[in-house]
Amino acid sequence: MAGRLDSDSLLLLNDALARLEQGFAHLPDHAARAGDAEALRDALLAAAERLRDNYPYFHPHYAGQMLKPPHAVARLAYALAMWINPNNHALDGGRASSAMEKEAVADIARMFGWEAHLGHLTSGGTMANLEALWIAGELKPGAAVLATSQAHYTHGRISAVLKLPFESVPADNRGRMDLAALERRLQAGGVGTVVATLGTTATGSVDPLPDILALRDRYGFRLHADCAYGGYYTLADNLASPARAAFDRLCDVDSLVIDPHKHGLQPYGCGCVLFRDPSVGSHYRHDSPYTYFSSDELHLGEISLECSRPGAAAVALWTTQRLLPLVPGGEFARMLHDCRAAALMFHTELAKDTRFIAPLAPELDIVVFAVRARTAAESSQRAGEIFAKAERAGLYLALAELPTAFFGDPWTSGDKVTALRSVLMKPDHRGTLPAILKLLSDSAA
Repeated sequence: MAGRLDSDSLLLLNDALARLEQGFAHLPDHAARAGDAEALRDALLAAAERLRDNYPYFHPHYAGQMLKPPHAVARLAYALAMWINPNNHALDGGRASSAMEKEAVADIARMFGWEAHLGHLTSGGTMANLEALWIAGELKPGAAVLATSQAHYTHGRISAVLKLPFESVPADNRGRMDLAALERRLQAGGVGTVVATLGTTATGSVDPLPDILALRDRYGFRLHADCAYGGYYTLADNLASPARAAFDRLCDVDSLVIDPHKHGLQPYGCGCVLFRDPSVGSHYRHDSPYTYFSSDELHLGEISLECSRPGAAAVALWTTQRLLPLVPGGEFARMLHDCRAAALMFHTELAKDTRFIAPLAPELDIVVFAVRARTAAESSQRAGEIFAKAERAGLYLALAELPTAFFGDPWTSGDKVTALRSVLMKPDHRGTLPAILKLLSDSAA
């Protein structure tokens, strides 16, 4: 059956708009006009035509990059807020949406065991990580930032922007931070911050947080957790013990980031930064002479490097978390369970297929596998061919350049290989896995 976009839920938007409109019934008559209906229709249809040239990441046969469709309630709540277009910089620009942001962020903080916290939404993980590392640099000026070689490249870029020294720590053959290498670097001194990644973007690997925390006790660095991708998996009930142990210790880090626009079912862009110690808010300054203030309450613009921010993102997140609370065993948590179950099933079937090499059991929902061949170069070329053939058949995978050590070093030359990669982050992936496996097998034939 052809892929269908949800349009039935649009009927609910009329009811919500009518409820919203009642809140302004006391104002003098003023009919807001959309403009010429025919011209508006033509422009929208032209946009729809252009948007057809896109990957169908709403469909479960899209199993490539970290692209997850927003939940219907998030789309509708975001659209509803657009009739107001709130700005969550100051309360005057977004009084209701600012309160909703604080409540939604507090729910996320409680998911990690934090009642007291400082945090807010951002445009995404990059900006959230920038704020966390900026605070780290303020607290430990001039000291180095360390992250694993499999951490997101944004940490190196951010450190350069902040004029902080950045160094990469080697990863082990499972994509996790090499603890021995980390300690050797710590012994040399000059380290201010270590970034632990819980859900690397390439393989979904989870750094050994309990061991890194033990090193923090000995060496006194600041510990930041990049959970932009994997953070919500703290609610999953089917993690293996090393990953479970790491997520259980997130309450002890100094700061963390999470992206609701990844596993949180939100539209782009919606990231979140959290600090365990609220007193770090003293490092933010807000002395604008023209920004509107009519309240003594804390303005989100006072604890954010960004100024104007979409209140619609907060409305969408708040509404989604009202429908799907962030609690263990709830409907949202079961979605994560299904995503990981799909990845485990996919990996099990790949391990049986002699055409592929798949020794890395997924820690979250990302599966990487190389094509069995005589050389790494031949394997890489074959992966590209399968990738292209699968796309023509309607299966969308991704390619990732990874160390050959991740696959047991089956080749004698070359330390990198282009592997195939699947991100099974849609709950529907579990039910459609047989069809995905069939398409992959046919593409590899």
